[in-house]
Amino acid sequence: MNQEHRQAPARLVIASRESALAMWQAEHIRDRLRALYPQTEVSILGMTTQGDQILDVTLSKIGGKGLFVKELETALEDGRADLAVHSLKDVPMHLPDGFVLAAIGEREDPHDAFVSNQYADLATLPAGSVVGTSSLRRESQLRARFPHLNIEPLRGNVQTRLRKLDEGQYAAIILAAAGLKRLGLGSRIRGIISSEDSLPAVGQGALGIECRADRADVIACLQPLHHPDTAACVLAERAMSRVLAGSCQVPLGGFAEVRNDKLRMRGFVASPDGQRMVHAELTGEIGAPEALGKLVADALLAQGAGEILAALNG
Repeated sequence: MNQEHRQAPARLVIASRESALAMWQAEHIRDRLRALYPQTEVSILGMTTQGDQILDVTLSKIGGKGLFVKELETALEDGRADLAVHSLKDVPMHLPDGFVLAAIGEREDPHDAFVSNQYADLATLPAGSVVGTSSLRRESQLRARFPHLNIEPLRGNVQTRLRKLDEGQYAAIILAAAGLKRLGLGSRIRGIISSEDSLPAVGQGALGIECRADRADVIACLQPLHHPDTAACVLAERAMSRVLAGSCQVPLGGFAEVRNDKLRMRGFVASPDGQRMVHAELTGEIGAPEALGKLVADALLAQGAGEILAALNG
């Protein structure tokens, strides 16, 4: 432990979005670092990103989830912050030059959650019910399984989305289970949607800690927070998405799990209306996650994922 104390800088500043969930995540990492390095002063720099400011347009139309990351990276670049904590599913597949994901934290529940005040699950929703989601991935899977439902966009932070549900704008909404559980809102979950019914987003439920690639001191002190099994799963998922040029303009899901010391990986690509959908599932070595992710992407492309993506990109 003494060696770790010597490795840690005298102070660490964490850049974070100011939403309740982002602040929970930043505070969680702050508290872990304080426990590891009592001599280090750890603080949080709260920031409002472009993704937080533009709430009346779906993310896929304004440049994707990278809008939640860019301002934080600027703070790392100019030295106002030493590390940034992200929901990994918001982190673009290609980091800018000079930045690294120094640590990937242990995954919370990666599944999607069904939230409704009136109905027990998706299957009990009457025809024409309005279901809210901000995700093309969720929308395409919902439309494929429940074509009789009316899927409408839903933006805003978790509390805003729940308020819109409570006001009766939606019969049900679909949110990431991890966010609800981290915010102490697990009681709002009526049911967890299985990965067979709604394959999670790449990186869903995992935290990524980003810093400048030249900050060896920061990278070293973050290593106790790194969770190798989660990292293997997420690296496989991100490799698949990278090959497919995944973004939130593309309805795709990728989900890897450690099973019997192997990595089981599933992926899909769909058209937004759910009419066309291709699936793949492969198992590989934990030690070579990115190779597995690329193989899953190749399997999807072999089934016609390329044509679906080309049609989306127009």
